Amino acid sequence: MLATESALILVDIQQGFDHPTHWGTRNNPQAEERIDELLSAWRTSKRRVIHVHHHSVLPQSPLHPSQAHGIRAKSCAQPLEGEPIVIKRVNSGFIGTNLEQLLRQEGIQQVVLCGFTTPHCVSTTTRMAGNLGFGAYVVADATVAYSMVGYDGVEHAAEAVHQSALAHLHHEFATVLDLTALLPMF
Repeated sequence: MLATESALILVDIQQGFDHPTHWGTRNNPQAEERIDELLSAWRTSKRRVIHVHHHSVLPQSPLHPSQAHGIRAKSCAQPLEGEPIVIKRVNSGFIGTNLEQLLRQEGIQQVVLCGFTTPHCVSTTTRMAGNLGFGAYVVADATVAYSMVGYDGVEHAAEAVHQSALAHLHHEFATVLDLTALLPMF
């Protein structure tokens, strides 16, 4: 069971990830539906929701603050009044932000994470949550990865990148599960 004092952390669920040429081929086309489902159930449970948004320091990024459309939340993750929005400039939601302070002030000991992208900001924020002593869960079907080219020039498919990132997190930094396994834990 999830503790009443748990928080849902929505990582970088922003419109800039819809940029047609910047990211590569993506996996999990149903992620936004899963995110919407998770967020709706979470809000019904009256637990804390925290939005983490990326504001890139790179001017060419679709997530740079000059790209007003790109930094906006996707429709499946629109913040409601009273839900904090943490702005980060690096991969981790904890570096240079007040995220840890928000969680500690509210006595939150467990976090559930989802969002964009599995091997980058979701992974880095999850790893730090685990290192900081928070019990962490990652919702696999509410996270997204893109294809990536490795150091050797080999392209890795988005689903392979996604599964590898989740495997690195599972049982080391977090428990990874699908939404259908998480919902009964409310």
